[in-house]
Formats: sequence, structure tokens, C-alpha cells
Amino acid sequence: MFVTVDERDARPLYQQLVDEIKTLIARGELDAGTLLPPVRQVASDLGVNLNTVAFAYRRLQKEGLIRVRHGSGAVVISQTLKEKPDDRLRAQLRTALTTTHPGRTKASRNPKPY
Repeated sequence: MFVTVDERDARPLYQQLVDEIKTLIARGELDAGTLLPPVRQVASDLGVNLNTVAFAYRRLQKEGLIRVRHGSGAVVISQTLKEKPDDRLRAQLRTALTTTHPGRTKASRNPKPY
């Protein structure tokens, strides 16, 4: 994984790391299942504080892009989108609605007043 940080950049260092890793994931350079380097190694390579890298990894985990397991490292869990985001969201919504209200028909959703 090749990332850089720039101390002259107005963004905080952790945000630069988050943005760099997001870019690598979006480009498909970090596929789902790819193990990220340990926090200590990234901190040492970039010359930044260990907590900066740990915070960046936690942010990526919160966004659902990586999974962090203490002692096991961080792994990419997201994939690049091959379909438009709207299509993906519609499919997720459709799935959620059908599992929430199975067997519900159009007629039962719109009852006629008496």
C-alpha cells in the first residue's frame, strides 16, 4: 500500500490517510480481503504518530470500508462499485422492505376507505 501525507496540506494527517486509502479502494488497487499494513508500520513509514494511523483506521472501519481486529490487523471489506450508487441503494431498500414486510401486497398497503 503506497500512501503519502503532506504536512503543508490543510487537512489533518488522519484525514489525508483516510482519503488516500479510500482512493486506493475506489480505484480497485485495494481489493476486498486485502490485509492493510499494521498501524505501527504505517506510522513508522510515514513518520507520524501511531495514534494518527489508528484513528484513520477506526474512521475507515466506521464507514464500512475496512474491518479492524485487535491483534489480527485491518482488512479491506468493501469493493469498488460496479453499478451506480442509486441502483445499489434501490436494491438494498427493496431487500430491506421485503424482509420487513413479507407477503404484503399492493392492495393491503392501500386499504380503501368505507
